Amino acid sequence: MSRTTGGAASGRRRLSRVAVLGAALGLALTAATGVASASTVASASTQSTTNAKASVARSGVLPFQGADAGIQPAAAADLVYHGGFIQDHAAVYLVFWGKQWTSDANGVQTYVTNYFKGLGTSGDAWSRVTSQYTGKGGAPTFTGSVLKGTWVDTGAAAPSRASASQIAAEARKGLAHFGVAVSHNASVIVLSPHGTHPDGFPAGGFCAWHDATGGLPFTNMPYVLDAGTSCGANSVRSRLDGFSIVAGHEYLEVVTDPIPPSGWVDRSGAENADKCAWKNLHTIALPTGSFAVQPTWSNKVHGCAG
Repeated sequence: MSRTTGGAASGRRRLSRVAVLGAALGLALTAATGVASASTVASASTQSTTNAKASVARSGVLPFQGADAGIQPAAAADLVYHGGFIQDHAAVYLVFWGKQWTSDANGVQTYVTNYFKGLGTSGDAWSRVTSQYTGKGGAPTFTGSVLKGTWVDTGAAAPSRASASQIAAEARKGLAHFGVAVSHNASVIVLSPHGTHPDGFPAGGFCAWHDATGGLPFTNMPYVLDAGTSCGANSVRSRLDGFSIVAGHEYLEVVTDPIPPSGWVDRSGAENADKCAWKNLHTIALPTGSFAVQPTWSNKVHGCAG
């Protein structure tokens, strides 16, 4: 299946932002690993990947921490609505991909599951920053946990180097497992296990990205602890910080732009969390625990909030 909206046109609209992003990431990644170039980063972060089943143009690409200097849009550049859906009732489904997850010494499954269990509850003011963004379907409303399902797919090992199309296929498989119809409100976060390299992570210089496949919003969520501090480990309170910072970044973007770039995007192509990436990292207290997060953009205050 191909993407419901966007396609080649959406990829072109993101090129100006990614050209700057690629240059910044190339410098940071070469310093960090000695193996990547700016052209490698641009390829991993922006190319559309197409086969008979999926067409993927990565959106909301979160670069390594420290690689975003100089690419953030001006503070006055508010988000602009582009006529598409927003998630009026976000429903998150977690898919832990591969039998490698039968061993989870770092407790990632528990941490990420508890994080999303707490999001959307009455104790979560952080998600509610997005409630100002009305669009097709209404406005984001939070009346309880956004987490609607968790599945550890141990049918086979996750690929060592999954392509973007394979990640999209796993998202569709996950939604089918939950028996849920495709909807702009239902999003699947595909979490790859330790030691794998989904879509070129970490050599691509990114921590995660999101897109849509056949109308289904989904997120490529690598095992970000493998990138260490570059993807947020020990940035606030623990080595698992990156999982909530990075997954939260993509989650907030999916709420306001589930079928990118048809939702709320600024003139440079940045989504709400892009504009506040790696800024003012802090913890939020949820009924399910304390978790590290970043703020997100608020048009009401013309700056980062939450």
